[in-house]
Amino acid sequence: MSFKTEQETFWAGDFGSDYVKRNQGNALKAANIDFFSKALRATRGLRSCMEFGANIGMNLMAIKLLYPSIKLHGIEINAEAASLLSEVVPPAQIHLGSVLDFEPVQTYDLVLIKTVLIHINPGELAQVYDKLVKSCGRYLLVAEYYNPTPMSISYRGHTDRLFKRDFAGELMDRHPGMSLVDYGFAYHRDPNFPQDDINWFLMEKR
Repeated sequence: MSFKTEQETFWAGDFGSDYVKRNQGNALKAANIDFFSKALRATRGLRSCMEFGANIGMNLMAIKLLYPSIKLHGIEINAEAASLLSEVVPPAQIHLGSVLDFEPVQTYDLVLIKTVLIHINPGELAQVYDKLVKSCGRYLLVAEYYNPTPMSISYRGHTDRLFKRDFAGELMDRHPGMSLVDYGFAYHRDPNFPQDDINWFLMEKR
């Protein structure tokens, strides 16, 4: 598989495979259930969900527990992660490849992206925003590291692999039909259900 950016190659390769080993387990599952029960409390009638950058499905597992009848779909760039994702999402509903190459052909009640935009080349963000909105039937949940102005920070010793900015604000500016419904923050020092320091924004398509 060939990719357009260094960031895609990075996540499709060994670093992305190592990420799988660090990000699984019952503690993360419990934290995710708590996270999504808060972030999705304002939604109604969720019957389908598409996650951009689903990895092995830890987010989708939590959503399935909260919404047992929901139909899950996922996009994943790393082949090892996508193989494990097939234990959560039917293989026919998994797109193995980059979100930059994904072309939406249908919409979903909920579109989710969580700590993925932070790893995308900033020059490609506009097209990812467009794909998220095009895929969105009603709700879009963006959960990323927030900063009021764009910045790049070192990530596990690597440069140009993690970026912070106002992703949701940029998306809504580009797509005025998306309106903010709810927002919040998850804290790494939460005594019961710690997450990374993630700001989440729930938007609805008007």
